[in-house]
Amino acid sequence: MLEVKGLEAIYDQAILALRGIDLRVRKGQVVALLGANGAGKSTTLKAISSLLHAESGKVRAGEIRYRGQSITHADPADLVRAGLVQVLEGRRCFPHLSVEENLRMGAASRRISRRELGAELEQIYSLFPRLRERRRSAAGLTSGGEQQMVAIGRALMARPRLVLLDEPSMGLAPQVVEEIFEIVQRLNGERDVSFLLAEQNAVLALQFSHYAYLVENGRIARHGEAAALRDEAGIEALYLGGDISSGRASSTRARRAEFAVFR
Repeated sequence: MLEVKGLEAIYDQAILALRGIDLRVRKGQVVALLGANGAGKSTTLKAISSLLHAESGKVRAGEIRYRGQSITHADPADLVRAGLVQVLEGRRCFPHLSVEENLRMGAASRRISRRELGAELEQIYSLFPRLRERRRSAAGLTSGGEQQMVAIGRALMARPRLVLLDEPSMGLAPQVVEEIFEIVQRLNGERDVSFLLAEQNAVLALQFSHYAYLVENGRIARHGEAAALRDEAGIEALYLGGDISSGRASSTRARRAEFAVFR
């Protein structure tokens, strides 16, 4: 479904953020893109969705192919219409619009009747019952977990084949994070939606993924089946900000305690 080869990206014509990223997502897979903050995960997703230019970035080299077609320099709106949708880091809800108005915005790229729109909203509310209760509330007044549900629900209203999900656990309580990941797993299993998710919480992400890539300093440091990577010592080193190749971790006791929550 998605293939990235030799991807290099820069910011402000000078800062090299990606240094030859290679990855692929097969149809029906959940693929995790793991790494510490600043490793290049978000830049990779934005390069795929053609959103780098919004942050003074651009793809300098390499190729991105989606469903057999080159999309390296595609228009972001065309990608959404083709079924490739990104949920940006930080949710990015429209705070003054209601929850339901935010969800409706996800269908803006499609020409559907009011009846079809209502039916699809009901499907979203069946996935996220909490959003049904908050449907008339301003999105900016909902909790972080509810806003993440709004962001994912809005993406689903575009009828995606592949969702790029950036840091879904950021700023959320562990119980809410697990609920979000369970919904991702359900969407993958029941609706055959593929996911490429960027995540710092390596242990949790590997529980819900089929395959994983570990990113360090803009490069793929390691990759393999999620089940095989789950028990490797290097995963903890990566999550704690250590050296992947040696497995040495250098972080604070607080980060170790956070890691233990999901173990």
